[in-house]
Amino acid sequence: MADLEYRASREEDRSSRRRILAVAAVAAGAMGAASLRERFLHAGNALASPSKAQDTRILQLVLQLEYTQVAFYEQALRDAGLQGALRDFAQTALGHERQHLSAIRKALGSRAGQAPSFDFGRQTRSQDAFWRAAIKLEDIAVSAYNGQATNLTTPTLAAAATIVSVEARHAAWVRALAGQVAAPDPVDKPMTAKQAADSLHEIGLKS
Repeated sequence: MADLEYRASREEDRSSRRRILAVAAVAAGAMGAASLRERFLHAGNALASPSKAQDTRILQLVLQLEYTQVAFYEQALRDAGLQGALRDFAQTALGHERQHLSAIRKALGSRAGQAPSFDFGRQTRSQDAFWRAAIKLEDIAVSAYNGQATNLTTPTLAAAATIVSVEARHAAWVRALAGQVAAPDPVDKPMTAKQAADSLHEIGLKS
């Protein structure tokens, strides 16, 4: 089952990568010399008119999100003793997030930077802790993408929409595995870039 879902998502992810690359490759050169953390904390908060330069700043935010998701699922698969459907979920989600991360890194080129450090603590050391943290992390992903939607140019927004829909499916999937309502709310509340940054640091992003 996980295999089929993974293969089915690959074409969607390839299309997303192509669109992200086409827009962000031009925009990457417009970035200033601010630190990666500064770009993340302030990306899109000013609500400037959408531009290719702003697209690139927002991709810096998304890059940190995807780094966090990849590291989280890798550690959980190694240390949490995941079994059965929960392990299938983690493996599939990790495959998706690796593809998202690869696309964004290629789009940003030399502006992408290296992976930050993480400390997920007990969240990646047991099945119960894992699914609770996974729900929180996938919700952050959906809210972070949605929070930047109005700050993006139309082509980049179209690409981001194909990714955020996958993140939402992850959130519903892991909730269902945990015996929770898959879609508990009628709408998703968007996060500002700073709120997303704070939330990722709470879950384990260190630098």
